[in-house]
Amino acid sequence: MSVLGDARTRVAAQARSRALRLIPATALAIDLALIVTAILVALLLRTHLPVFEGPSDVSGRLTVVAPLIVMGWLCTTYLFGAYRADIFGVGTEEYKRVLNAALLSAGLVGVGCYLARYPLSRSFFALTFAVGIPVLILGRFALRRLIYNARTHGALQQRVLLVGSAEHCDEIAHVLQRERWLGYRILGAITPIHDDRTETAGGVPVVGDTEDLTSLVGEHGADVIFFAGGGIGSGQRMRQVIWELELHDVRVVVAPSVSDVSAERIKVRPVGGLPLMHIDPPTWANAARLGKRAFDLAGSLLTLVLLSPVVLVAAVAIKLEDRGPVLFRQTRVGRNGAEFSCLKFRSMVVDAESRLAGLHLQQGYESGLFKMQDDPRVTKPGQWLRRLSIDELPQLLNVLRGDMSLVGPRPPLVTEVAQYGADAARRLHVRPGMTGLWQVSGRADLTWEEAIRLDLYYVDNWSMLQDLSILSKTISAVFRSRGAY
Repeated sequence: MSVLGDARTRVAAQARSRALRLIPATALAIDLALIVTAILVALLLRTHLPVFEGPSDVSGRLTVVAPLIVMGWLCTTYLFGAYRADIFGVGTEEYKRVLNAALLSAGLVGVGCYLARYPLSRSFFALTFAVGIPVLILGRFALRRLIYNARTHGALQQRVLLVGSAEHCDEIAHVLQRERWLGYRILGAITPIHDDRTETAGGVPVVGDTEDLTSLVGEHGADVIFFAGGGIGSGQRMRQVIWELELHDVRVVVAPSVSDVSAERIKVRPVGGLPLMHIDPPTWANAARLGKRAFDLAGSLLTLVLLSPVVLVAAVAIKLEDRGPVLFRQTRVGRNGAEFSCLKFRSMVVDAESRLAGLHLQQGYESGLFKMQDDPRVTKPGQWLRRLSIDELPQLLNVLRGDMSLVGPRPPLVTEVAQYGADAARRLHVRPGMTGLWQVSGRADLTWEEAIRLDLYYVDNWSMLQDLSILSKTISAVFRSRGAY
């Protein structure tokens, strides 16, 4: 690369670094504004909090109390690492640090006032943290959405070099390209010296070999180095490479040959200087326990009661359209391969099943889930029923009967299950769901392979918290109508 090219690369890298450094500064400014807001709200509303009688007057002491609370809260948040650049945008660690810092700040203020015998209004104290903690979490959530949006549109990107065998580099590249919100832009792959190819099978350009790794990092202005399998021969060589890279402003990430495992199942425990990754067994058995079933019963009953007017309108619209049956029954496969009659509002013409073979031939269908846009079999009421997922409301009765769950893999057809391999068959370890990762991730816009991958991730990494997260995202997915046809 020419001297001019090197200079341009350095300038571009410096501009990217400045943009990325703005994220912690922005988080700090948001936290400051929200903490001050919480203090002002507490000052205004403290007299309306009936829990504590005889609130003391804090307005005269506010010039002393407020700055101390603000500075102490921000300092505690900083000490908990909530402004570290590597925690923004991914996982729950950021929220945990903000919450723990806020709880410690509250404890320090309370204990400090008690020991100093400072007459701080209890109503003011309670309201400050009762308001401040939720709004700080919401502020971080809003910042995360802004970061995701910026990364999806090509901003706040980190330039990545992949180091490893071509096959391992392709595995990492596939994940990084699929999850665009992570903000990683792949520059190329650095493969072992014996690999003379110019491009991996997945289309990642090979920019050099591992013997020239350090110089390639500077030449391409990389921000992050991903070490995949097959790149570095030994632990001693890896240590030497890290030493060589410490002079560059670059992050080092080691990506083990493990995918689709949730963070809750992974624990890293260094032993004798060797970081050992412990992976807990898949958690699908927990999805069959009493707690999830009780949640399904309560949730389905409550939803049926709340949406009963919608159910009535949908039933009348279907009946008035062609005088056909309101409900459509189809045999699906549930937990452990048990077949059941899955209920839906009929959204297609009465003879839809007899037309299916012709559509298969017309669309060139071979296997997997069959979906098509502008399906001629869909009725006029069926169009809005599908778009808003109202056609699936009768499945609440399947949930009550125990055939399905509120959250789980999509209930497959018998013909689909007949085509399953050993991997896909793991979907049948749990009850199918009315919604799931497949729905909040795009529904019919997903490929068959991607839908299977999401379902397997759900089965292997089930948790009640994940169920609640999916249910909250389902509302947004339904109103966006993404992939609903």
